Amino acid sequence: MKKFPAFLIAFILPVWLMAQQDTLPLPSDSLPVAVMDTLQQLQDTISVNGTDSVTTPRRHNHSVVNGYAAALNTILTQNKYLNTGGTPVVLIQVQRNARTDNLMFYILAAVIAVLAFFRFVYARYLDNVFRVFFNTSLRQSQLTDQLLQARQPSMFFNLMFTFIGGIYIYLLLRWQHWLPSGRMIFYIAVCTGALLVIYIAKYVVLKFTGWITGYREAVNTYIFIIFLINKILGILLAPFVVIMAFSDSLLKTPAAVISMLLVALMFLLRFFRSFGLLQHQLKVSRFHFFLYIAGVEVLPLLLIYKGLLVLLSKNL
Repeated sequence: MKKFPAFLIAFILPVWLMAQQDTLPLPSDSLPVAVMDTLQQLQDTISVNGTDSVTTPRRHNHSVVNGYAAALNTILTQNKYLNTGGTPVVLIQVQRNARTDNLMFYILAAVIAVLAFFRFVYARYLDNVFRVFFNTSLRQSQLTDQLLQARQPSMFFNLMFTFIGGIYIYLLLRWQHWLPSGRMIFYIAVCTGALLVIYIAKYVVLKFTGWITGYREAVNTYIFIIFLINKILGILLAPFVVIMAFSDSLLKTPAAVISMLLVALMFLLRFFRSFGLLQHQLKVSRFHFFLYIAGVEVLPLLLIYKGLLVLLSKNL
């Protein structure tokens, strides 16, 4: 009899417990309204936190990107300096041929260095040259006698005038586009040699004329004035040569014009200084002296200039 209650507990109790479990999930209609609202709020919270929390930032980033692109497009289309709406232009790239003036640089550096060396060694002589140049009367000047006795520095500065003058003539011809860019050494040598031949021939002719006519003192004075102004002109042309060799056309043209005016002024100054000193010794009129200047000074230069053009045009 004792086994019977145990049997009932072992078999009937599990069946009763399963029946109690099935009664828990009640239909939704049987639940109260407050419970149904609570369950609906929990479901909405889970769906928002689980799914919408991931998709919402993506939608936000997509809208930010679209706004940035629209603002950038507006800036590009409305900016007149960018001109994105204009007609495209094709820019053809052309290879630039670099112009090298290294050889001219070394030539001018050597000439300026030699001129500076002479200025350092013969400083007293060069100071006397400038003093005599600005002195209106050379007949009673002791400095003139000192310059006449200093033959070695006089020869050096005359050679410097020849070299600087030859380079200056070459740069003038190249500035006028009468010479090509190549064979620079040859053209400079021709210009320098022509200038040297002119003044050597002039010196020989004047010396011979003074020996024939007996006006040696007047001829020596005239030769002294010529080479005195040439020394000053050679020093004054040195900066113009550097500017004309390396500057652009914007600065090269004014430098060439100013230098030519300076050369013309020095020639006129040589004419007036020579006539002022020699009119009492030679007793010539201004007209005859002008004819002499035109025939002996200007005409040979024009002939040499024409000869250089013919010679250089054949070598082009």
